[in-house]
Amino acid sequence: MHTLKTYIVEDSAIIREGLIALLEESAPIEVVGTAEDELTALKWIDKPNRDCDLVIVDIYLQGGSGLGVLKAGAGVFKPAKWVVLSNHATPEMRTRCMELGADCVFDKSNEIDELLLYCNQLARSDSLN
Repeated sequence: MHTLKTYIVEDSAIIREGLIALLEESAPIEVVGTAEDELTALKWIDKPNRDCDLVIVDIYLQGGSGLGVLKAGAGVFKPAKWVVLSNHATPEMRTRCMELGADCVFDKSNEIDELLLYCNQLARSDSLN
């Protein structure tokens, strides 16, 4: 099983810390960095030697938008998988995120188990090696 090096873009410190604890406890995940806003995430995307398997992005950030992060990175920074985790995972927003390059979209309020399942399946797959 592969440990997923994961980068998280989430503006709420409480949610971010809880998500990190949950992910690292429930799946083979090592969080290698975080961003609270679009600008910080974009600076990370532009770094040459970033090592990451999974990027988890919230849509609504205090500074900027997760859509901007997706647009800048999801089509460019592969083979990393791009996941949106948001309270605003409406059918329209899911479609928009997928158009911008997201691999999956999960609702924070009721699809956390699905996110954990996805992470565990991804860690077992050969697509990252």
